[in-house]
Amino acid sequence: MENHDNVLQKHVIFFDRNKDGTIYPSETFRGFRAIGCGILLSSAAAVFINVGLSRKTRPGKSFSLRFPIEVKNIQMAKHGSDSGVYDKEGRFVASKFEEIFAKHAHTHPNALTSNELKSFIKSNREKKDYGGWLAGYVEWKILYSLCKDKNGLLQKDTIRAAFDGSLFERMEKEKASKKQANRPKSTI
Repeated sequence: MENHDNVLQKHVIFFDRNKDGTIYPSETFRGFRAIGCGILLSSAAAVFINVGLSRKTRPGKSFSLRFPIEVKNIQMAKHGSDSGVYDKEGRFVASKFEEIFAKHAHTHPNALTSNELKSFIKSNREKKDYGGWLAGYVEWKILYSLCKDKNGLLQKDTIRAAFDGSLFERMEKEKASKKQANRPKSTI
């Protein structure tokens, strides 16, 4: 990865399954499956993410039916109505991250409840930015449904790991070890 300050690249690099700098819909699908999403959600994510981001990350290049996303240009695909935790260059803005909890984590200082998450998502809405509203809502709802703890809380450390991309690697390893643990033991 060229720009080590571009945390947004680190966030998406997990989905570049063959590590060639380009994410195709099949890789997006496999990445979502690897973190525990079902076939339907993984398929929908692959279509919507790649169709929505491909052109934005490929300036000056012709349209491609393969809908590739170029990781090095992912900051060009930032949508509106977001948290502001990534700046225009894809860098992590710690003050914006902390602001999420200062403004919305009323029940627990280092976690968001479902209602607090809804309030946070709604507070990010920019006027008439319906695409941004939808993107933000879907991103956060998927994160919440996959990563809430047994008390229904989305922990600060989990959200931070989602922003820096380390969460996806961890989820893939956890899923693989659960699968391994559930395999029948050989009697030979």
